[in-house]
Amino acid sequence: MGNFRRDLDLLKQFRDNNDRNSREVVQIWNRSINSNIDKLGKEKHVVLEQVCIAALDSFQLKVAEICIKELYNEFPDSCRVQVLESMLYEADENFERAILILRNVIQQDTTNSSARKRQIAILKSLGRTSDAIRELTDYLKVFMADIEAWQELSELYLSEFDYSKAAFCIEELILHSPHNHLLHQRYADVKYSQGGLENMELARNYYYQSFKLNPKNMRSLYGIYLTTSVMLTAQKVVSGKKKDAAQKVLDWVLKEIKQRYAEKQNISDISESLAALEI
Repeated sequence: MGNFRRDLDLLKQFRDNNDRNSREVVQIWNRSINSNIDKLGKEKHVVLEQVCIAALDSFQLKVAEICIKELYNEFPDSCRVQVLESMLYEADENFERAILILRNVIQQDTTNSSARKRQIAILKSLGRTSDAIRELTDYLKVFMADIEAWQELSELYLSEFDYSKAAFCIEELILHSPHNHLLHQRYADVKYSQGGLENMELARNYYYQSFKLNPKNMRSLYGIYLTTSVMLTAQKVVSGKKKDAAQKVLDWVLKEIKQRYAEKQNISDISESLAALEI
């Protein structure tokens, strides 16, 4: 009985510290918890859930199945237990069954973010990108402030080469984190990929903003150079003043890049790298 109590305390310690320690949790289950389920008392349900997740992490599907069965006996209509069951089928590569369970959960509770995210993750892993985009778009109609979801949606759109929608997602991210230089750089990259003078000018502005927020951002410097070069060569008619201004920008960027590389002691010769940037 002493070992059983110590094991329960250890499991509680893992939960309090937010440590999964999956292998050790399963070992504790096999050592003392499995044969004393009826003695868990008020901790029964939280321990069973903890062991179930640990078992799934360790691919101990039989252990997870036992835990889920015990939880269903107590909560036959629980959405939370259904999500655990879907995770069991997912671990066993029965993805269609997992998706079916998750859709049932979402029908019961449209605000169940855990079920929605797991469904999106499964669809993405199966290569069903368009389905994942559709589900993630529906998810964001409910959870509009989920920054990670906007980031994921932008990546999915980029994988489909849908740059305009990816740019829209990044705009939402910038609204949430306006001082994040990487988001401005990312948006500039997307606009650069779209092409066209209007997008190129917009991309340059965002590269400037990214560089302003973080003067050490070399990619933004390269972005300023490339967008300025494209704008200068793509316009058939360029007035003298605009051409001189653009050339000054190019000279300034090359000077900044050269200076930063020169500051790196392990780089002795950068002339070849700089030559690749010449128009």
